[in-house]
Order: sequence, then structure tokens, then C-alpha cells
Amino acid sequence: MRRRQFLAAAGAGALTVTLAGCGLVPVIPKRPTSTADDALGWIRYEDGRYTLWLPGAEMGQQISTALQGLAAAELGVPPAHVHLQLSGTRDIARVRATVGSASVQDFALPLARACATLREALAQGQNSGTLAARDIPASALRSLQARTEPATAMPTATPDALGQLHAIITGKPLYAGDTRLPGLLYGRVLRAPVSAELASHPKAWDDTAARADPACVAVVPHPLLQQMGSLGLGIVARTPSALDRIEAALAVQWQVPPGTAFGQAAIDERIDIDTHLHRGPLQHRLRKDDLPADTAWALDLRMDVPLAAHAPIEPRSATAHWLAAADKGTALRVWAGTQDMFYVRDVLARQLSLDVERVDVQACRIGGGFGGRTLCTVELEAAVLAQAVGAPVKVQWSRAQEFAQGFQRPPSSHRIRARVQGGRITHWWHALASSHILFTPAAMPVWMQNLADLAGDSGVSRGAQLPYEVPRQRIEFTAQRLPVHTGPWRGLGAGPNTLAVESAMDECARLAQADPLDWRLQHTTDARLAQVLRRAAAEARWPERPASDATTLRGRGIAGGIYKGVSYAAAVADVEVLRATGQVRVTALWCAHDCGLVLQPDGVRAQTEGNLVWCLGMVLHEQLPVARSGVAAASFADYPLPRMGDVPPLHVHLVNSSAPPTGAGETVMVAGAGAIANALRDATGVRFGRMPVRSTDVLRALKAQG
Repeated sequence: MRRRQFLAAAGAGALTVTLAGCGLVPVIPKRPTSTADDALGWIRYEDGRYTLWLPGAEMGQQISTALQGLAAAELGVPPAHVHLQLSGTRDIARVRATVGSASVQDFALPLARACATLREALAQGQNSGTLAARDIPASALRSLQARTEPATAMPTATPDALGQLHAIITGKPLYAGDTRLPGLLYGRVLRAPVSAELASHPKAWDDTAARADPACVAVVPHPLLQQMGSLGLGIVARTPSALDRIEAALAVQWQVPPGTAFGQAAIDERIDIDTHLHRGPLQHRLRKDDLPADTAWALDLRMDVPLAAHAPIEPRSATAHWLAAADKGTALRVWAGTQDMFYVRDVLARQLSLDVERVDVQACRIGGGFGGRTLCTVELEAAVLAQAVGAPVKVQWSRAQEFAQGFQRPPSSHRIRARVQGGRITHWWHALASSHILFTPAAMPVWMQNLADLAGDSGVSRGAQLPYEVPRQRIEFTAQRLPVHTGPWRGLGAGPNTLAVESAMDECARLAQADPLDWRLQHTTDARLAQVLRRAAAEARWPERPASDATTLRGRGIAGGIYKGVSYAAAVADVEVLRATGQVRVTALWCAHDCGLVLQPDGVRAQTEGNLVWCLGMVLHEQLPVARSGVAAASFADYPLPRMGDVPPLHVHLVNSSAPPTGAGETVMVAGAGAIANALRDATGVRFGRMPVRSTDVLRALKAQG
């Protein structure tokens, strides 16, 4: 295809979007509720061997080990007798995406019922045939009974688990990037160095120079290489190392609409909460209590949290192979590290005009997802390039592509006002502005997002509901589409929102001259929230506060919260601040976590520790830079993350509970950041309202205090 034809085809596609409007609806992710009959397709018995086809994506959260242990307990066999198998879309019926820390919550009960049904059938001598799952109450399932041992007990590692750990440590094939096929080629899709929200396309390139490289297989212009406004140009090479050379030789010139340039200031202006409040009430209200106009606010707090990246260790990768299959057989097979293999299959089928049954997506282990692997991106790129060259193609994003082309955690701007009277908070007003999360612009065109906005993006408001008893509340928010793409990030809006809430709660306690722990307990009637607050405080020996000296300021903070109404966490942090430099160091973190029945304590503990490190990054390190009309980070050198030396001792207590299992992968986002911010306030006497807090910010504030 000549460039003129290519651009004409691409232009026609863009025109269709403009004219058809609502007629061009993107693929919508399906979120079915799995039943025990579905789960009978996950657990299978053949030739004396049990196999568990994993319904969720494994990305280090140890869902595989948790469900393996549950299946073994229900079947009455050692965990080593249940073989684990990562699923593909041909192996099991459709399941919901692995998101929202909901895998155990969604899959434990149906899997336990399926295993109980299978166990009883085998006991009766039925070794083959089709089973119908029994609707067994949870109280009768042996795998879901409350543990008599504490949740600190470590399970024995199974050969499957040990094998995966050994494979990770030794670099054995586990991830999508490890896929090897005969005749495998390597691809990349080049895009304009600007946000995909801006309309851009390749204007000219040096095809002759690129093809002069002996490793160049093809230069692929194709209208399906479209990522929202960004139309890319594909290249395919015989070796991955040749891709950089071919990209440089192409010397692509990009067309970007004039007058669309933006930088960090444009992001800040669009979500500035005071600007929005000046215009009147915000678009959505979670609590609508009328507040008197003459309310005397004891607290008026502004807090701003910046754009942040997922920063997974593994940049995303996919391998696509078109098969010479029969008319109704598999036509396209894709290996990918995705949190929603069925959604990827649906998008590939739609875009490539195939029946969904002819597309097979094989899930691979993911080296960090955090909500960022929910869309179909690199998978479509690989499929288009593989079809163009008639050979299997692997596409592996670079770190720079991961930053620039993935969606990010949106920035948010908060203002919280509160009235404290008679030793209680009597009025509370929390207003926040952010960008979209569940209604991500990375997959949703403007017209569709405008319609969805009528209901409000619940991902933006997650965690904004006050977990404490306050008689009069107004909680409102607005979501603004930004020129950089935002979307799901660990905990959605819960991390930033609860950071603001817990900071305000601490300030109110100071106004009332109350102990921060007692203040929170005084304002809650939720026994589980009170329990984790007390437990975290007890583990940290709350009354034994660290003392400052001539060179170092020291402080202690506490915070707590409820995630999605079902999981509970509280944290205590100790910090040190060097008076001379303003350098901040978190010296210890304690956490109490109640996620109901804990199936795999080691996995939950690891998730809790990971959350605490993310909270450390939110307060002290992470800010994704924006410049020149896009994300400006190209490597981890441009995006500071907590390093090993920044991570303090982490003390995690898991509450031994008989409540149904709920989410564990994101819960502590509601507590860790608030505890660190409150400890910094306790040490310095300054409430920092803009994250992250740098040593220069602290030193400036200390000097201002004199």
C-alpha cells in the first residue's frame, strides 16, 4: 500500500468516527459472575490427576497458590496433587477480568462448590462424564471454614509454586516476552512522540533506508495500528536488536495538529479544585446534605496528588501467530500478559473481522499489572504485523513506550472543609477534581465518555466516602478529560482520596487537641474498622512516640479506612527528618489488615507490603512528568520510585477472621499514605498539601518556621 492510499484509508476511518458518532461503539468488557457449574470447567480429574485451570491472571499476587490450596482442601488431597495450569480463552468459559482485588472474592465460593461436587462424585465411583454442581452453602464447605491457627502460619510450598519461583529467579520462560516459536519475527509500532489523545499520523518516512538493513523484513502502514488519536507505523525485523536501527533509518516525520501543544500547566489547570468550585457545585455528589452558608469552617485543607505511572517491572509484550486452520478452527493465536484475556479476544475478533471462536488468547504470567493490563494494545499490534508478514511476530514495548503509551493514574485536586464543635466533627465537605479511571479515555471516545459521565465515574470517587460518623456531609467530585490518558491504577481513586481524608481527620484531631487514634475511634461505630485501628496501634506501641533531638525531627502518624466497603486496614508510620537537609526517611510501618478469611497468608502479607511501598512512593517519590504534549519520562531515571534503601521494616498483622474472603491486593492503599503524611506532619508541624513531598519542600517549610 502506498503512503497516499494508507493515509486516505486512515482519514476515511477518522471521518467515520466523526460522522457516525454513537454508531461506532467500542468493545465493552463483559463482567460475568462465575457459577459453580463454570468452576467445574476449572477443576478437572483425569487419569488420577487433578488439574486446576486458573480463572484469574497471575501477576505476583499469588492467586494461583490461594486457589490451589482451596481446591486441595476441598478435594481432601495435598496441594501438590493439584496441578496448576494457566488458562487460555479456549480452555474455560468466560470469566471477569482480574481487577479490583476481587479474584478470591469472585472465584473462591464457586470453585469450592465445584471441588466438593467432584469429590463426592469420585467417592461414589463416578470417574468420568459430566457433573452438575451442587449449591452447597459456604458453611458446609471445608475449604471456607475459619482457621484455628493464626493467619501468620506459613503454608507448605507446592512443587508448582516452587517451580514458578525457581523459574522467575533463574529466568526460565514464564512471561509473554519469553514466547518462542519457529520462524519468529520481531515487531514494533512507531508513534508520534505526543499523547495518543492528539490526532497524529506518519507524514513521511525513508522506506529505502530502512529496507537497506538486512534484518528488515517489512515496513507496515496499516489503518488498524490506531491507538485512539495516534496512528502508528509498523516495522518487522529478524532480530529484536535490529528494531532500533530500522526505526532510526526510517526517520519518520509526524503530522500533529497545530495549536495542540500542552505541558504540566495545562494538566494542573484542568483539575484545579478551586477553579471548579468557583463555577459552582460539582457534577456529582456522593453525599448531598445541605450545609449552612454561614458554616464556620475550623479546617480548610487543600491537597494535590500528581499523575503517576504503573511502572511494572515487565513492559508489556504479545506474540501473534496466524494459523492455516480449517474454516471453523483457530485462525489466530496470541500469547499475552493480560488481566482480561476474553476482552482482548473480543477486540481482536472485532478489529480483524473474525468470529470470536477463531481467536485464542493464551494468558501468560504478568510481571506487574496494577490495572494497566486491562486493554488490548500490544496484542492488536502483534496480530496486525503478523498478518502483514505471514509469520509469527512478537511485539515487546520498551520502557519508554510503557510510559508514553500506557494510561496513568490521574492527578487529583482536593479541598476538604470541616467544622469541629464539642469534641466532634459536625460538618464535612470534601470536593475533588480528577480525571477518568473506569471510563478511561484510552478506550472510550469523547462522545461515549460524555454519556457515561452522566452517571459518574465511580473509580474516581472510590475511597472518598467518609468511613467515620459525621452528621452533615457533602462529598462531590468532577472528572475532566485530560490531554494525557488516565485509567485504572492500584486502588483506583482510593489511594489519593483517602490520603486527603485521613490528612483532614488528623488536622481535626489536632484542632480538638485529641489523640489521633482516640479521635478516629470516637468517630466510628464500625467494629472492624475500630479493630484494625487498635491492632495497628498496639503493634506499634502507639503511646511510645519517637522523640526529636538537635539534628533530627521525629514523628508518628496513624490512618485507617475501608476498601470497597468490605476490606479494612489501618497503618502506623514513624518518620525522621534531618533538620539540616530536609531529608525524610520512613523508619517503620505497621499495618493491620482484615480481608475476611485468609486463604493464603503469605500472599496476603506480600500484597500488604507491596501496598505500603506504593504508599511510600505516593507521599515521597512519585510524579510522572508531562512536557512537550506528552509524558516526558522515558526510563526509571525520569520517574523516581522507592528504592530498597527507602523501604523501612514492614510489620504486617493479618486479622484472623471468619467473614467471607474479600480483596487483599489494594486494601492498604486506604491507610499507608495517610499514616506517612500524618507522621511527617507530626514531625515537622507542617501539613504538606502537594505530593510528593521532596526534601527541598521540607527544608523550605522548616526555614519558614524559623
